[in-house]
Amino acid sequence: MKMRMKTLVGAAMTSLVAGPAMAGEGAFFSLANINFITTLGFLLFLGVLVYYKVPHILAKQLDKRAENIQNDLNEARKLREEAQTILATYERKQKEVQEQAARIVEAAREESTAAAKAARADLKAAIERRLQAADGQIASAREAAVKEVRDQAISVAIAAARDVVAKQMTAAEGNRLIEAGIKDVEAKLH
Repeated sequence: MKMRMKTLVGAAMTSLVAGPAMAGEGAFFSLANINFITTLGFLLFLGVLVYYKVPHILAKQLDKRAENIQNDLNEARKLREEAQTILATYERKQKEVQEQAARIVEAAREESTAAAKAARADLKAAIERRLQAADGQIASAREAAVKEVRDQAISVAIAAARDVVAKQMTAAEGNRLIEAGIKDVEAKLH
C-alpha cells in the first residue's frame, strides 16, 4: 500500500511540475505562478496526510473491512453447511416418514384383507347356523304336521269306530262287555 502511495505521489508531482513548465507561461517556481502555488499546496496536503499516517489508517480500515467481509463469508459458508446438514436431515426424515406411511398402508391392507376373510368365515358360519336352525325348524314342523295328521287320523278312526260299534252293538252286548271289563279289572287288582 505504501509503495502504491509513493508511486501515486511521484506521478502527481511529475505531471504537475512538467505540465505547467511545458506550457511556457513564465517562471514556474515563482510565487506569482498559480500553478506553482497549487502544486505546493497539493504537496503540502499530501505531506500532512502522510505525516498523520492517513494512508496507513485508510489501509487499516480497508484491511479491517476486508477481514469483516472474510468473516462474513466464513460465517455464511458455515451457515450454508448447517443449512445443508439440516436439509439432509429433513430429507432423511421425510424419507423415513414416507417409508413408515407405506408400511402403515401395507399393514392396513393386510388387516383389511384378514378382516374380510374373517368376516367371510363368520358369515359362512352364520349361514350354516341359520341353515341348521331352518333344518331343525323344518324337521320340527314336519314332526308336528305328522303328529297332527296322526292325531286327526286317530280321531277320525275313533269316531268311525264309535259309529260302527254304536250301529252294530246292542244294549245286551254292551252290558256283557262292561261286565267282562269289570271282571278283568278285579282280576288284575287281586
